[in-house]
Amino acid sequence: MYHPTVARLTYRGLLGRRRALILFALPALLLVISAAVRLLTEADDRTAAGVLGGFALATMVPLIGVVAGTGAIGPEIDDGSVVYLLAKPVKRTSIILTKLTVAAGVSVAFSALPTLIAGFVLNGNSQQIAVAYAVAAAVASVAYSAIFLLLGTVTRHAVVASLVYALVWESLFGSVIPGARTLSVQQWALSLAQRIAGEGAVDAEVGLTLGLTLLVVVTVAATAFAARKLRSLTLAGEE
Repeated sequence: MYHPTVARLTYRGLLGRRRALILFALPALLLVISAAVRLLTEADDRTAAGVLGGFALATMVPLIGVVAGTGAIGPEIDDGSVVYLLAKPVKRTSIILTKLTVAAGVSVAFSALPTLIAGFVLNGNSQQIAVAYAVAAAVASVAYSAIFLLLGTVTRHAVVASLVYALVWESLFGSVIPGARTLSVQQWALSLAQRIAGEGAVDAEVGLTLGLTLLVVVTVAATAFAARKLRSLTLAGEE
């Protein structure tokens, strides 16, 4: 279910000049912010959780997911080059799973690792806060990659739609509206961080079982719908 050639082409597209700039800029900004906070204040668990939760998980992780998820297939559909890929004897499900693997891998690398480093800079992993948020960033990256990969297959305005979801729903509504919080990838990931971190260090709006269940369901459903959409594109082209 993993196709090396498709993976290589996807990596090349994701790590092109413009996308790579965004992928490197956001983690760099997180590390700069963390270093500045640490220089100006003493190590504090609540401050560390605020930076990692408020910027890393709420803003950086979904934005990197947008770049990786939509960039894995969206440009190929927009410029029509996906026709050459679909003409190859490769299962459409394999194409989607390979692109999801690449997108998720890139997202995790550029999200979880910087979050872990930033956590150590901020408070030396006191109460396991650095590890907790790094794990949350990793699982959220996988879910975001699947969601934004799906959007990349269903609309030519995938980047705009993904940004609206990431910035408006996740960062704005998901942070201030109680009902929206329970339908937020960020909160589902925080349920895992809450379990890993020390008592009271991380707050989550949903329980661990519900959070993990929703992460799995959304990831699987988005992947399945993306594969189905890609198959319909193939049939349309043949007709």
